[in-house]
Amino acid sequence: MNNDNKINDFVVRFANVNGTGSASANFLFTKAIFRMGIPVTPKNIFPSNIQGLPTWYEVRVSEKGYLGRRKGIDLMVAVNPQSMLQDVKSVRRGGYFLYDSSKKLHSEFIREDINYLGIPLMEMCNAAYTDARQRQLFKNIIYVGALAALLDIDFKEFEGLLAEQFKGKEKLIPANIKALTLGMDYVKANFKYPLEFKLERRDLVGDSIMIDGNTACGLGAVYAGATVAAWYPITPSTSVVEAFSDYAHEYRVDPVTGKSNVAIVQAEDELAAIGMVIGANWNGARSFTATSGPGLSLMNEFLGLAYFAEIPTVLIDVQRTGPSTGMPTRTQQSDIMEAAYASHGDTKHVLLFPASPKECFDMTVEAFDLAEGLQTPIMLMTDLDLGMNDHVSPPLVWDDKRAYKRGKVLDAEALDKIEKFGRYKDVDGDGIPYRTIPATHPTKGSYFTRGTSRDEYAAYTEDSGAYQYNMDRLIKKWNTAKDMVPAPQVYQEKNTNESGILFFGTSTYAAEEALDILKENDIPMDAIRIKSFPFNKTVEDFIHSHDKVYVIEQNRDGQLKSLLTIELGINPDKLISVLNYDGTPITAEVILRQISNKFASDSHIQKAKAV
Repeated sequence: MNNDNKINDFVVRFANVNGTGSASANFLFTKAIFRMGIPVTPKNIFPSNIQGLPTWYEVRVSEKGYLGRRKGIDLMVAVNPQSMLQDVKSVRRGGYFLYDSSKKLHSEFIREDINYLGIPLMEMCNAAYTDARQRQLFKNIIYVGALAALLDIDFKEFEGLLAEQFKGKEKLIPANIKALTLGMDYVKANFKYPLEFKLERRDLVGDSIMIDGNTACGLGAVYAGATVAAWYPITPSTSVVEAFSDYAHEYRVDPVTGKSNVAIVQAEDELAAIGMVIGANWNGARSFTATSGPGLSLMNEFLGLAYFAEIPTVLIDVQRTGPSTGMPTRTQQSDIMEAAYASHGDTKHVLLFPASPKECFDMTVEAFDLAEGLQTPIMLMTDLDLGMNDHVSPPLVWDDKRAYKRGKVLDAEALDKIEKFGRYKDVDGDGIPYRTIPATHPTKGSYFTRGTSRDEYAAYTEDSGAYQYNMDRLIKKWNTAKDMVPAPQVYQEKNTNESGILFFGTSTYAAEEALDILKENDIPMDAIRIKSFPFNKTVEDFIHSHDKVYVIEQNRDGQLKSLLTIELGINPDKLISVLNYDGTPITAEVILRQISNKFASDSHIQKAKAV
């Protein structure tokens, strides 16, 4: 590590034991930095069991506002003997290793090229507290206090945060202040402080907030007008519906009766959950479910029904690693192909790819409008990193004048003007038929909803011509959707470089950082961020205007590359996969290394290898 002063630019990693109460202490550390106006991003890397196994919490501080994960640990806080050997190895040369010196550090954990900060955390806790649980919990707070001195964190930020956290329980505050002070005082008495890398107050976060994507999705569903949520718990999507429930029971209460205006049903499995959602939407409610890859697999049959019967449906897929159970608490972008073509036969589904909590909120709202506008399932493809980790995000904004877009729904007055209602008739030439909601009219507008072939009037038929007409109309609707879904983000006014980078979702953070590094090394590249599927003409034009396009994604098989090749007829040799599938969020270093390795003979690209 470079020993020059590094202000607001380093990575701290906490190595803890799952279930020991470390999460709140580590987040207290993160929030204090955020309150100092400094961009910061935490990543919680935790096991799928309830407690006992190693867990890590990484905090990146970036003056430049880079919010992706970064390779290399500048300061390791190691309080878990199980992972200590691995933790020692992960520290950058010249970095720091903070450990509990209540017991002597074994020689196998000693490196000559890093610095050691031994603090007798357990001894201090045993001396200061008598309750066993308190000793465990406050050990975490003591090391946060030590970091406050080592990194020059403004102590008043902790005081303010504790006051907020324990509002109504003020008697708990002094004990936490005591633990923080114990850590600070020990550092001041035993070490040179602050370290050569430290924090300085800035005004770089503006009106940003810290929020996780699942919470933003749950709140978005409330603002979207959802009144029914049916789900089956599965990591990492469970907190989507939990957040929806919390907000709905606060904001969706009848002012007269005091009763909740929402129905939240925990189904017996994922198949039942999506069935309930489809039924509620068919009946006119705005309904949704949340799941992850294994749940999406189980929902395939009903998704095919919703596609073919053309019933609005919203599904939030918080992706994790697979196949099968995989690593349930690790992140990936590995459900892309499964979601795009869920179900059997010729089926295509609209996908949305948020990259931030704000987009989770905005796109959840948009998903409900699109589902009703297109009369089809809409899947919001987030992932564990975005869903369960806290992110610095622009504030969530809602316009009270915004009206829900219910799409082509006929009311009683409109039905009176129609001689014969054709549920699956293409009246306007856009492939989207008109629909009705049950009980709209006493005699008109009813139809049989079926998953079997039918004619324009919803009458059962196996006539080849009627079936083909319907399938062709669905493709016409698919092409209409291309101009209705969120447009891609293009990073330049004109495509001027030979090579381009294409990315989506949480790969955005690392990709944007990699772009900056490439530019600094005189290797400019054009870039585009995909926000939705189907792909519109902008995506196709971007690819055709470059000799090579690096497709960055977090899965093994290059699923987005495959989707681009299938849907746009792109020569696969033109698309170069840049992949990360170890279950941790992709980094700029991974992107740069793979780009340089794929074109090692290119002297310009080779410059990036040294970065």
